[in-house]
Amino acid sequence: MSRQHESSSGRREPANVPLIGGPGRPGGPGAPGLGGRGPVVKPKDFKGTLKRLWSHIGREKRWLTVVFALIVANAALGLSGPYLIGRAVDAMAPGAGLVDFGVLKLLALALVIVYVADGLLTFLQGWLMAGISQRIVTALRGMLFGKLQKLPLGYFDARPHGEVMSRLSNDIDNVSTTVSQSTLQLMSGSIAIVGSLVMMLVLSPILTLASLITVPLVYLLARTITKRTKVLFKEQQAQLGKLNGHAEETITGIQVVKAFNYERQAVEQFDEVNEKLYEVGLRAQIWSGFLMPIMSVINNIGFAVVAVVGGLLAVRGDITVGVIASFLSYSRQFVRPLNELANIYNILQSGVAGAERVFEVLDEREEPADPPHAVPLAHPRGRVVFENVSFGYREDVPIISGVSFAAEAGSSTALVGPTGAGKTTIVNLLTRFYDVTGGKITIDGRDIRDYTRDSLRRCFGIVLQDTYLFSGTIRENIKYGKENATDEEVRAAAIMANADPFIRRLPQGYDTVLSENGGNLSQGQRQLLAIARVILAQPSILILDEATSSIDTRTELHIQEALLKVMEGRTSFIIAHRLNTIRDADTIMVIDRGQIVEEGRHERLLERKGSYYRMFSNQFKNVQGAAE
Repeated sequence: MSRQHESSSGRREPANVPLIGGPGRPGGPGAPGLGGRGPVVKPKDFKGTLKRLWSHIGREKRWLTVVFALIVANAALGLSGPYLIGRAVDAMAPGAGLVDFGVLKLLALALVIVYVADGLLTFLQGWLMAGISQRIVTALRGMLFGKLQKLPLGYFDARPHGEVMSRLSNDIDNVSTTVSQSTLQLMSGSIAIVGSLVMMLVLSPILTLASLITVPLVYLLARTITKRTKVLFKEQQAQLGKLNGHAEETITGIQVVKAFNYERQAVEQFDEVNEKLYEVGLRAQIWSGFLMPIMSVINNIGFAVVAVVGGLLAVRGDITVGVIASFLSYSRQFVRPLNELANIYNILQSGVAGAERVFEVLDEREEPADPPHAVPLAHPRGRVVFENVSFGYREDVPIISGVSFAAEAGSSTALVGPTGAGKTTIVNLLTRFYDVTGGKITIDGRDIRDYTRDSLRRCFGIVLQDTYLFSGTIRENIKYGKENATDEEVRAAAIMANADPFIRRLPQGYDTVLSENGGNLSQGQRQLLAIARVILAQPSILILDEATSSIDTRTELHIQEALLKVMEGRTSFIIAHRLNTIRDADTIMVIDRGQIVEEGRHERLLERKGSYYRMFSNQFKNVQGAAE
């Protein structure tokens, strides 16, 4: 069915999601593709989301325990290095200018062992953490994709496809980065800070106080700069979204751009947005670039203070030169994690924000479960009855009201009327993409809500104006209607749909690989494949939504011939604006403002000279009959 129609209220009716696939457009302003990680987006509920994310991370408790043990061992090795260096310095100046080479050799060997073991443990930590993070995000990604299959149609109608896609890509990637990097850095950094501080206090409380003087300066600097860059990065992301949107629209509509000779204007618009992105990005990068150099200056001042104070203490004989050397190393180990906290915090914020967006989808209300008394719709005859049906996407804005009609099994019913009248809504209710808000719909005498949703939808076949084909072979696309179909059944369906001749003319025949949405086929060929897909599914009820509106006359004849074969013995609902295509329908219903204003066969409706007569006359008031 056409993706959307204007409703009588001026609201766009949500598009129908077909069983045989519907048009989709991944990407968009919020989609990945341009730029890097982008700015940090703060989560709305940091603590709650972090707690929930930890519940998923906690499923890897066993391996996390192993990683933590490795971090502790790694920290112990890291803390022993500066101590051994200090001892080595003292061994080279024991007094009277003598060097204790025996002790020095043992210390050098110990240092080699410590640093080799440290490197191996660091590699092992990263390797294990990579596996942990990938298992977690793989599970989350699977949960998210599975959830999307269970969400009602209204969820997708209310959101851009690119925004939904970004949750599967960008947000999951942010979670992956957070789990793999932030978790490891937070654990190792915390242990390093505490361990280094303890060793510093053991070596010299006075030097420890001297080294801590710069910590408040580092904190104030980081807070001041990150506060400024937060605003700039947010503006940068807004401009990046505009750039993405313009680029995607231009590329998607490149034929229109070229047809209207709009290339120069498109480039000018792109350059304008790109220039704004450059300006705000430059300011953001300059401000963020201030952080590490200034921190390095502050840290170096701190080391200078430690060196001066340590020198004075050494002259007085309170400490040795080796202690100063060890202390400086511990001081660097203490400061380095503090400097990394700003980056870790940004990654953590971004990851938690991504997790929050993922959890928002996971918390969305799914399609209502089948009631306990629901029964499968087995061997449906196809008699459809609407009994005083009403529906509105919002309670205060009804789209259809008081619709009642009966379609006998094997009959054909055409729905005509102005755009937004409610035609697509009627078939959306029939397929239970939405549930009625008043009245009921029955198939074979039973309320459709009493059937299992899966068995109900299996009895429908839908052919849309803009059909959707998936990346893969022609055979795989036809088999989408019946996964276990044999090659003979696939070809029989293609023959019945008049698709076999053009398929066999292709280089690889049924094994021809289609590009995205069958871009390497014509519109008519795609439509014939969609019909073949429906034929293979053997539905009891057929829905045709403008199935030939965008097809040339010659191709339309082939498609009409195929559709007539499909409609034989099946209950059919046909939505059409070209009235010449539905003259032979058993019943024609004129829908206007959500109500049936006329109903009957073609000849009887013309005799009444009502709404249908006026519509028909408008289309055929001249030789061409082109005014739709």
